[in-house]
Amino acid sequence: MAEILERSGYLVKVRVEVPKEKVEERYQALLRDVAKRVRIPGFRPGRAPLKVVEARIGREELLSDLKERLVKETYPLAVQELGLVPVAARVVEEELSEGEGFRYVAEVENYPEVQLPDWRSFDLQVAQEEVTEEMVDKALEELRHRYAELVPVDREAQEKDHVFVRTEEGAEFPIDLSKALPHVRETLLGKRAGEVVMVPVLNEMGEKVREVRTEILEVKTLELPELDEEFAKTLEAESLEELREKVRESLKRQAEARYQEARERAFLEKLAEGLEAEIPPSMLEAEERHLLEHLAEDLAAQGIALEAYLKALEEKGELEKFREELKQEALKRVRRSLAKERLAEELKPEVSEEEWQAYLQAVARSYGISLQELRREFGERGLARLRAAYIQDKAVKEALAKLL
Repeated sequence: MAEILERSGYLVKVRVEVPKEKVEERYQALLRDVAKRVRIPGFRPGRAPLKVVEARIGREELLSDLKERLVKETYPLAVQELGLVPVAARVVEEELSEGEGFRYVAEVENYPEVQLPDWRSFDLQVAQEEVTEEMVDKALEELRHRYAELVPVDREAQEKDHVFVRTEEGAEFPIDLSKALPHVRETLLGKRAGEVVMVPVLNEMGEKVREVRTEILEVKTLELPELDEEFAKTLEAESLEELREKVRESLKRQAEARYQEARERAFLEKLAEGLEAEIPPSMLEAEERHLLEHLAEDLAAQGIALEAYLKALEEKGELEKFREELKQEALKRVRRSLAKERLAEELKPEVSEEEWQAYLQAVARSYGISLQELRREFGERGLARLRAAYIQDKAVKEALAKLL
């Protein structure tokens, strides 16, 4: 039997009672389980009488184990019976007497109840980006650079050239002078094919430790195609004007996508800021841990341990500021997540099976795996979370459409 003793916001006190018959049944099952594992002199494994096992282990220790088992078994059923969705809980009282039932009181942090603001009245104040002719010209120039070719030149190497070299060890490779290290660029600038130079090798302090004899094989420069009708046809346009129009439309689609993303961000920010909810501390702590795990992964990719990073912050006197910013970011993320979840519950966007399968195919392609591999990797729980996230994103889009 389970009942709610007290409710205050997200905090709920629950009392659970386990009848003495069930307690005795579980105690005997515990004894039999222990008897299979414990070794008692004079008896074969698993053959010692239960009374002997009980005396050997000690009743107090057995009852302590029994209480843990009973809580583990009855707590999920109790919160389900009471209609609670716990995010954390702890037992604050428990009573188990000889020949009596087992009673305990759990303090439950329940999933918060969320009240959204009147989002239909939001004024997002997001400006739409205008595509100018200057932007079209810039995009066309970028296209020219994308289709540029490296061509050999019979002259000294200049700032933006590519110099092909062979080292004394026989290694051959190109060097882009615009991206080369300053001492390498300085050595190669003004040199021609056929010349031999000594390229310095510097240590971490910027001191020369040795020189590498390097032969210049070839100097090449980027040759951009002319912006003319012929270039337009290589990009599947009938004319230069048609190419300009295609570029213009592409830029407009990109601008529209950025506009919609900005509106979504602004909408979610206002939605999260305006929602009413008492958020359990355990939810915020879990999100903080999640953020730290992501930070640890990013740092590990740079060869830095999280502990070393935090220690460095502490030495600079910035650790408290970091922890406060971490808490604020966790709070924003939790509020945003609760807002999207509640909005999806309110709007109940429909997702057809065909639409869902198409989305899964797109996700699989983004990972570079098959749909079957995606299902296997995610598992049922992972796919359920993915579907919930997709529904929430769709709810945001539907809400934005209602603001127009």
